[in-house]
Amino acid sequence: MRHGTFGHQVAVRSNRDIMVPGMQRNLGTMTEKVYDVLVIGGGIHGACIAWEAALRGLSVALVEKADFCSATSANSLKIIHGGLRYLQHADFKRMRESIGERRNLMRIAPHLIHPLPILFPTRGHGLQGREVMTVALALNDLISSDRNRQMDPQKHLPRGRTISRKTCQELLPDLCDGDVTGGAIFYDAQVYNSERLPLAFLRSAAHAGADLANYAEVVGFLQQQQRLVGATVRDRLSGAEIDIRARMIVNTAGPWVRQVLGQVQPGPAPTGPYLAKAINLVTRPLFHTYAVGLASRKNFRDSDAVINKGSRLLFTAPWRGYSMIGTEYIAYHGNPDDFVVTETEIRNFIDEINQAYPAARLERSDVSFVQGGLVPISGVDPRTGSVQLTKHFTIDDHQHEGLHGLISVVGVKYTTARYVAEKVIDKVFAMRGQQSPPSRSAVMPLYGGHIEDFEGFLQATVRKQSHGLKENIVRQLVYSYGSAYPDVLRYLEQPDALPPGISAEMAVLRAETLHGIHMEMAQKLADIVFRRTELGTAGHPGDQTLHFVAEVMGAELGWSRAHMEQELQEIYDNTIWTAENRHDHGSTLADPALQQVGVETAQV
Repeated sequence: MRHGTFGHQVAVRSNRDIMVPGMQRNLGTMTEKVYDVLVIGGGIHGACIAWEAALRGLSVALVEKADFCSATSANSLKIIHGGLRYLQHADFKRMRESIGERRNLMRIAPHLIHPLPILFPTRGHGLQGREVMTVALALNDLISSDRNRQMDPQKHLPRGRTISRKTCQELLPDLCDGDVTGGAIFYDAQVYNSERLPLAFLRSAAHAGADLANYAEVVGFLQQQQRLVGATVRDRLSGAEIDIRARMIVNTAGPWVRQVLGQVQPGPAPTGPYLAKAINLVTRPLFHTYAVGLASRKNFRDSDAVINKGSRLLFTAPWRGYSMIGTEYIAYHGNPDDFVVTETEIRNFIDEINQAYPAARLERSDVSFVQGGLVPISGVDPRTGSVQLTKHFTIDDHQHEGLHGLISVVGVKYTTARYVAEKVIDKVFAMRGQQSPPSRSAVMPLYGGHIEDFEGFLQATVRKQSHGLKENIVRQLVYSYGSAYPDVLRYLEQPDALPPGISAEMAVLRAETLHGIHMEMAQKLADIVFRRTELGTAGHPGDQTLHFVAEVMGAELGWSRAHMEQELQEIYDNTIWTAENRHDHGSTLADPALQQVGVETAQV
């Protein structure tokens, strides 16, 4: 928990003083243009496509039926990986794509993406043995030989290496049992806040001229025979409907791709994607320095792997003082709107983790947060029941079906979303019969990413003691907002303008909330708690803190007390924190002057 007080008074700034452009939700103005591209879906792929299109000079509108990055893209293991596991498929092309995109993301979003050491215990002398892993790490280093070229030293990824059994026991004493022969260490990357990365793409797209709207659902298409020329969009906040016209529509609705296509008349053939639940758990910390690969006891067969290990790996990664563990995959046959993670599925996953790592002794109460989403699969192995994940993204222009003006995109990997967006906009220009300007998104810093030396920038920012804030608060702001952290602090008022007893943490949370409302299109309490800030994504922040944010939003947006109560109850009803926090809280809003609880946020 963070604690601190102001060291001196802070100058008050009104909203008029803030000159940095943000995301402004104005569906009415979207009816006044004919856009080059209308993007449907505001997850990581839609956000990247909007940025790519705007950066290449196209006029862009993007609509999202809920909040940005609130569905599948919010369910992330936080690992930005270079594809070491693709060696078992001999898929060197996909490895190179992943390695390149890992480097690109660390370059354009240096505040959000950081190196992550990973350790695998080796067993026996077969496919999981030190000998095989020595060869695999050597190949990985060879294929990624340019991974550190022209990179900030803080982003350098060392060579992989194998370690002895003794060293492995010293690093992981509870995991290295009798058949462990040593370990393999290599390096990938981790995203500190996977919700703020799509927001960084969207903020960049908006600055480049894109028009964006959350809570805006496509309910039909505007068609001229077999050509789509726009979409009818319902504002889910007001109920009003508008028409948005566009020369090209990109359907990147994730699990809802088929539902979107179902609104075309006559619709394309209803093929894929087949879906699986993907579940990740945030738990008490199991390991502190390394992400660790745990061999599941479940039988697993990858149908198109050149080499099959017979089991799948579970990853447990240290993250914000917790462990992030994943991923459990379960075939899903229902409507994406009906998706839920059940208590039975959570407990079964906990059992699987405990079988892979008995010393963990995880219980349901050790799980502070549950993430769940839907991912595309190619099928289910009939012999083992193993879900077969879709390995390659698809970009379908539907022209083979006689349908024009529509592209559907199914992405399969958070890491390569920018690369997919580049290919999508290449296709848009090709379908327009135009020469495409070169893509610059691999080198152009995102919003908050104008940092050449991250460690130097962080230390210099801490030394400034900006606004008298203590180091842990400043570090959290830099890791979340990067070079744009002053945009948040512009909403920080002097302490005598706040109710008595408010800590520095709560004052900064208030500033983040106001920034999220005015600059990042936050409409609901959940938007602030789970996506604009890191408040609720690792566990329950406390009822008092949630009430405080509700009061701030209510005062700023003119909510009634009943509306504030409803927003709080929606969070309690739709969030899986610890088992103890799954009851009806019967929330009663407190006087903000009584809020003295800090924001529960582990130091980076």
